[in-house]
Amino acid sequence: MAEFVEGTERLAGIRPAVSMFGTSRAAPDSRYYALGERTARLLSDAGFAVISGGGPGVMEAANKGAFFGRAPAVGLNIDLPREQRANPYQDVSLRFKHFFARKVMFLKFATAYVVLPGGFGTLDELFEALTLVQTRKTRRMPILLMGRTFWAGLLDWLRGRLVAEGMIEAADLDLLQVLDEPQQAVDAIFVYYEKRGFEPLPEEREVLLNL
Repeated sequence: MAEFVEGTERLAGIRPAVSMFGTSRAAPDSRYYALGERTARLLSDAGFAVISGGGPGVMEAANKGAFFGRAPAVGLNIDLPREQRANPYQDVSLRFKHFFARKVMFLKFATAYVVLPGGFGTLDELFEALTLVQTRKTRRMPILLMGRTFWAGLLDWLRGRLVAEGMIEAADLDLLQVLDEPQQAVDAIFVYYEKRGFEPLPEEREVLLNL
């Protein structure tokens, strides 16, 4: 309960915000690190706070890009036995013991999800967001996959298995956009919200209260 309360109090005024995900294992000289840093910098300069997991790899890249931009860099750190260490590029830093509380914070305060290549944790965040949007347990938002080559096999499998066997609707895949360039991510978010603004609509606010 304390993690929910502290997270809500510290993040409530940081809007609009974009949650970014990706592998913790990307080296600073890797293309995924560079993609994450550049995307986050453009988002920050466009006025979006950037929320990441606070750790190394793409999480660090996301925080670093935002840290040197206009809007805040937010890190939602998690206590893990290995891999997780807090990166130094955080204007706002929270620490969680419980994954479920941390995951609620990623969704509750996100205007969009930007998902870079990653492992189980990245896929977990991606599919949780898709499930909650699909079932209308959170508001619809842009969910952007960065890197067509990386995501192509997964998307083929979703179409060839889940859609083909009737486990999801073909329209459910419209919840995803696949992009390659950082500026495309910024543009896609603005296009989505240009006619309605970034603040949750009344019915969305009610959904978020019960997330």
